[in-house]
Amino acid sequence: MASSSRKLAAIVSSIASYIYFFLIIFQIPLFRVPCRIGICKTPIEMTCSQMVASEIFPVFVVKALLYPGAFAKSVMQSTPLPNYTKLLKFYNFTDVKMSPAYDLHRLEILAGSYLSVAGAIVGLIRAGRMSLFGTLLIVWGFVKEVIFRKHGYLTSTKTTYMYPTMSLAVLCAFLSIRRDVRKIIRCCKSSSSVTKSLRSKAKHA
Repeated sequence: MASSSRKLAAIVSSIASYIYFFLIIFQIPLFRVPCRIGICKTPIEMTCSQMVASEIFPVFVVKALLYPGAFAKSVMQSTPLPNYTKLLKFYNFTDVKMSPAYDLHRLEILAGSYLSVAGAIVGLIRAGRMSLFGTLLIVWGFVKEVIFRKHGYLTSTKTTYMYPTMSLAVLCAFLSIRRDVRKIIRCCKSSSSVTKSLRSKAKHA
């Protein structure tokens, strides 16, 4: 029973990690929020816009993160493949240093985006809780903004909201943690065995 639980947990965790990697690296829109490039829809756009503005990381690191998503967009829209050298222009990152620092007003979403991107890459080698912490931090950033708007601390805007795909990202981030998946499987199996035993006792009674 323990070995079967481990195998099933490993399969579920691996599939969830790959789906999460696909969502993040190929830049499937998860949310919509104002940022340095105008509107960011993915954790990679949030992360890379801040990377370019702060000049902490080399440009080739930013381009390496951006290219898979640019490639996916070109394929989906049936447009020519983006030029690697003009990738920053493709994402409107050329004037990002002069743009207002909207992302710094949403530190939870920015920090969550960093963790989400790092978790997606590290998760292919060894899945951990980084992806889950990142996605939950992003969700909390949006929840906090809704609360602040309700109490009048922020002006209402239609440019900030989460897409349904964010729920899928949170679910995949959680299921990528093998230890937690194993616990869920064990609980389900134990509850089903208890139900079966109660039914058998009821029949013999």
